[in-house]
Amino acid sequence: MAIGLLVAVFPRPGEGQAYRAPRTASGQPDLNGFWQALNTAHWDLEAHEAAPGPVLQLGAAYAIPPGPGVVMDGPIPYRPDALAMKKKYAADALREDAEVKCYLPGVPRMMYMPYPVQIVQSDRYILMMSEFASAQHTINMNSNGPPPAETWMGWSNGRWEGDTLVIDVKGFNGNTWFDRAGNFHSDALHVIERWTPSGPNHLMYEATIEDPKVFTRPWKMSFPIYRRMEPNLQLIEFNCVPFVEEMMYDPLGLYRPGPRKAK
Repeated sequence: MAIGLLVAVFPRPGEGQAYRAPRTASGQPDLNGFWQALNTAHWDLEAHEAAPGPVLQLGAAYAIPPGPGVVMDGPIPYRPDALAMKKKYAADALREDAEVKCYLPGVPRMMYMPYPVQIVQSDRYILMMSEFASAQHTINMNSNGPPPAETWMGWSNGRWEGDTLVIDVKGFNGNTWFDRAGNFHSDALHVIERWTPSGPNHLMYEATIEDPKVFTRPWKMSFPIYRRMEPNLQLIEFNCVPFVEEMMYDPLGLYRPGPRKAK
């Protein structure tokens, strides 16, 4: 009993205390560095069992690992017609998924793909860069303007709410998915991201998804993102375009293979 009272009166270091992140020169939380999610959301946002991969001959090497999912408060609330489309996409993902074709992944998908993301922070802009297809998520910190055009990565305006970076993203072209399981959106997608430092080496990420063409109501995903700690870490270019040119253009008679590099 005495020990219990001591614990109640004198909590362990850090308990009951909100984490305060290191600051930039302008006083904002410092998010600079390399970060990566460690989950299976890039396979399927929702809870899923292990399953065979899309190509039988690859066996267990490219099987789908199980995962608890990152969607909050139940399944993704699809409209009935959109749910039927999701199932159609899932059955033909090798043909339909933009990732297979090396297109930009969009937001929030870039944040939980199996590649590191580098954050470079200034007062006017925050740049998030992925190894995959050299994707960039550029956040305008001094702008509330509308998207100038529809793009793969959308148009992002950011602000600080205490220690949380809030990013409002609109202006998508509707051609990206959320994962490899066929979960999709339209050009009406609106994403609100929230990045909150919760320790020296991890952030809590939350995204609110709104798309009235596809979903019956807004819904959320949430998961931690971890700091990569390797010394001298850097993004290494993953130019996937050469890997898909023959697949995409040969059926159209447009593929002209270039000289192969000597080994």
